[in-house]
Amino acid sequence: MSGRDRRRARKPDERDSPRVDREGAVWRIRSLAVARQVLRARDATAQAGFTAEAIPKDYLRHHPILVSDGPLHDEQRSKVARFFAPKVVEERYAAQAASCADRLLDRARSTGSCQLDELALRYTVEVTAEVVGLTHAPVPAMARRLVSFFNQPPVDVTRPDFGRTRAMWARAAVNALLPIGRFYLADVRPAIRARLRERQGDVISHLLDEGYGNADILVECVTYGTAGMVTTREFIVMCVWHLLRHPALLDRYLVAGQPERFAILNEVIRLEPVVGHLYRRVTAPIELTEGDRTWTIPAGDLVDLCLRPANADPEAVGDDPLDLCPARPLPAGVNAAGLSFGDGAHRCPGQPLALLETDLLLTRLLALRPRITAEPTLAWDNLIEGYQLRGLVLDLRI
Repeated sequence: MSGRDRRRARKPDERDSPRVDREGAVWRIRSLAVARQVLRARDATAQAGFTAEAIPKDYLRHHPILVSDGPLHDEQRSKVARFFAPKVVEERYAAQAASCADRLLDRARSTGSCQLDELALRYTVEVTAEVVGLTHAPVPAMARRLVSFFNQPPVDVTRPDFGRTRAMWARAAVNALLPIGRFYLADVRPAIRARLRERQGDVISHLLDEGYGNADILVECVTYGTAGMVTTREFIVMCVWHLLRHPALLDRYLVAGQPERFAILNEVIRLEPVVGHLYRRVTAPIELTEGDRTWTIPAGDLVDLCLRPANADPEAVGDDPLDLCPARPLPAGVNAAGLSFGDGAHRCPGQPLALLETDLLLTRLLALRPRITAEPTLAWDNLIEGYQLRGLVLDLRI
């Protein structure tokens, strides 16, 4: 690719080509247009990422929204959409998120510096907790419980055994069940009991209205809590890292109105998708086309949608795909964030909330003109196929 390359999160040995590649029963797709066809083949594919295929189907009365498909998923999505619509997000959560940002930044300014990933963790957990209804335990303790879920052995969803031995599966179970038990007792059960007495217009109240039991609600809280915390936390750190190392874009961000700021944030996450791979299991043969080429993927094969190369596909996002060019011209139907929030039936409903809470924190933090005193280290979370940024230290002294 030609042009400026500003991408910071590069995974070793991750290939940028070919655009469509088959290795046995695994297809790897790096073309944005072809990836969208897979994500929109709603009746011919099923969720296969996040170890979805290892989740027992009969244990829960309600299959988790993250891994459900078909009419059940459509019904679930339509009912929770009201919590994440842009207008609802602005009206219901903006004031609380702004107050949280002010409080955390005031505390950081009093010490003269902050480690941004730690501040972002506290911030995203508090905002997400308000939406979900997990408001009955101190945020720092709940944040530690949520983070502990990710202490897992490596997993490879492209392999029939997920690349794990029996000993690794046993360790994964222990490492997951103990934190989930603590999370249920300290965070979820008190919230359920409070909302059984009085509904409060949050996700847990909605789930109770839908007849969800305690185990079902626990799984959904894990899903919403970890998704809202993990991805947005990394997104915040990546945005600040880019803006502080790109003075012209930082100056533009600080004087822009909200639509232009959101365009900048969408462009950052297009370039740096937090989750780098989405997986779908083909349940009925699907035909994919690009130009004069056609591929037929048989039922049973696994599709790996490689988001980093797809989001930098010049045929979809234009010239200089690895540069930061907010509001770049895009073809009809291509989201400003590329495929970073997915597409089709499993498109992440949290994009408006992620953008709003990130913007509310960044406008306040960056107005302080912080200086980087320690660069972050880049690591990779195997479970969600995402990057981790740790140790970005900011000097907040004026």
